[in-house]
Amino acid sequence: MGIFDLFLQSSSSGPLLGALVVLLLVYFISSSFSSQEKGKDPPGPKPLPLLGNLLQLDLKRPYKTLLELSKKYGSVFTVYFGTKKVVVLAGYKTVKEALVSHAEEFGDRDQVYIVEEFNQGHGVLWSNGDSWKDMRRFALTNLRDFGMGKRACEDKIAEECDYLIEVFKKFKGKAFDTTQPINYAVSNIICSIVYGSRFEYDDPEFTSLVDRTNRNIQLVGSPSIQIYNLFPWIGKWFHNRKEIQKLTMANRQQNLRLFSRLKETLNPQMCRGFVDAFLVRKQNLEESGTNSHFHSENLLATVLNLFAAGTDTTATTLRWGLLLMAKYPKTQDQVQEELSRVIGSRQVQLEDRKNLPFTDAVIHETQRLANIVPMSLPHRTSRDITFQGHFIKKGTTVYPLLTSVLYDESEWEKPYSFYPAHFLDKDGKFVKRDAFMPFSAGRRACLGESLAKMELFIFFPTLLQHFRFSPAPGVSEDELDLTPRVGFTLNPSHHELCAVSCM
Repeated sequence: MGIFDLFLQSSSSGPLLGALVVLLLVYFISSSFSSQEKGKDPPGPKPLPLLGNLLQLDLKRPYKTLLELSKKYGSVFTVYFGTKKVVVLAGYKTVKEALVSHAEEFGDRDQVYIVEEFNQGHGVLWSNGDSWKDMRRFALTNLRDFGMGKRACEDKIAEECDYLIEVFKKFKGKAFDTTQPINYAVSNIICSIVYGSRFEYDDPEFTSLVDRTNRNIQLVGSPSIQIYNLFPWIGKWFHNRKEIQKLTMANRQQNLRLFSRLKETLNPQMCRGFVDAFLVRKQNLEESGTNSHFHSENLLATVLNLFAAGTDTTATTLRWGLLLMAKYPKTQDQVQEELSRVIGSRQVQLEDRKNLPFTDAVIHETQRLANIVPMSLPHRTSRDITFQGHFIKKGTTVYPLLTSVLYDESEWEKPYSFYPAHFLDKDGKFVKRDAFMPFSAGRRACLGESLAKMELFIFFPTLLQHFRFSPAPGVSEDELDLTPRVGFTLNPSHHELCAVSCM
C-alpha cells in the first residue's frame, strides 16, 4: 500500500489518523529535501539489525576487510560496527584531504569503551576540547625541552644502544626473542624524558611496567575486546577485559608511586623531566587559584599515554627491521656495506642520514610495510561536513585507514613487498614519498614523530654495525613468517633470531 492510499483511507477514519498521515508525509518530504541538500551518505554494505556488518569483518584483522571493502565501495564508505555507524577513509589522497585540508572537521578523537573506562577523557591521546589542546601543547613543549629532537637526546639513544648491544652479546650468537630487550631499550628513552632517568633492564619495577603495557596493547586489539567495546553489557565478564583492568590498575599504582618519589625531591628550578614540569605547573596554578586542566588525573593519563606510545611503536618497528634483515640477507649485506664504507666503527649520528641513503630507505620501507597502526586511532567529526560529495554528520566515528595509504596501489610500485627502492631514485639517492604516512597527519599526528625517527635512525644502523642477524637454527629465510600477531598494533609473530657479533 502506498502512502497516498493510506492518506485517502485516513480521511474516513477520524481526524487523528489523518493528521498523523499528514505529519508523516511532511516528514518524508522534508527528509527527502534535506537529504538532497546535504548530499548522500557514503555507500557501504547493508547492515544487519544490531550486528551491523560484524559478520563481514575479520575481527582479528579488521583493516584487511576494510581494505577489501574500499575496492568495492570507494575511498569514502560506511560500515556498521554493531549499531555504531563508522565512515572509513581509504587511499592516500582521501586520507590526506580529510586530515590535512579538513583538519578541524575530522580532528576530534572518538572514544573506545575499554579506554574511556580508565582514561575518563583525560590524557593526550584520547581526549578532546580544551583539555586535549592544553595537554598536547604542554607535552610537545616539554618533550622538546627534555631532549626530543636535540643532540642531548641523540646522545641518550647512543648510550642506550651500548646497553642493548651488551644484552645481545650475552646470547653469544644463539637464537633468542628480541622482544623484551628492544622494548626495554626503547622505553628507556621515553623514561629519561618523562621521569628524568633511565632504568636497568633487570629492575622489576621497570620491566613489569613495560611488559604490562605491551600486553595491554595486544589485548586491546583482540576480538573479544572489540565486541566488548560495542556491547559492554555482554562483555563485562570477558577474561581479556578483566586482565586489562588488572594490568591497567597495576600500572596506575606504579606510576603514582613514581610520582610520589619525584614529588619528594622536586626542585622547581631544575626539572628533571616531564613529570617534574607538570607538577611545577600544577602547583603554580593551584597557588594562583586558577582552575585548569593541570590536575593529577591528567598527569597520570598523559604519562601512561606517552609511555605506551613512546615504547610500543618504535620498538615494534625495530623488531620488524631486524626480522626483515634476517629474511632478506642481501638487503642486510647492502646496509652493512654502506655502514662500513661511510661510518666504519664509530657511532652513527643523525647527521649521517644524508650519507646513508640505502640504510635510510630500508628504515622507511620497514615502517611502510610493517604498517604498525593500520587503522590509526579513531577520529570523530566535530561538525557536519559534505566530503567528496558525501554527507557526514557531526559526531560520526571516522577511521583513516592508514594501511590503505601505505599500501596504496596508485602510489607504490610494489605495495605488498619489501622494496627499499620505493625510497631511492635511479642514482641511489634517498627520495621522500608523499604517501609515506605511518605517523598519520593533521591535528592528531603522532606528537612523538621526531623522537621516533631519531630512535630508528640510531638504533637500527648501530645494531647492524655490531651484529649479523639470521634465523634460528633449523629455520630457513623463507620460513620466517611476516604475518603480524593479533593486537591493537601490528607486532611480528613470535620468532627468534641469532645475532652474531661482527665487530
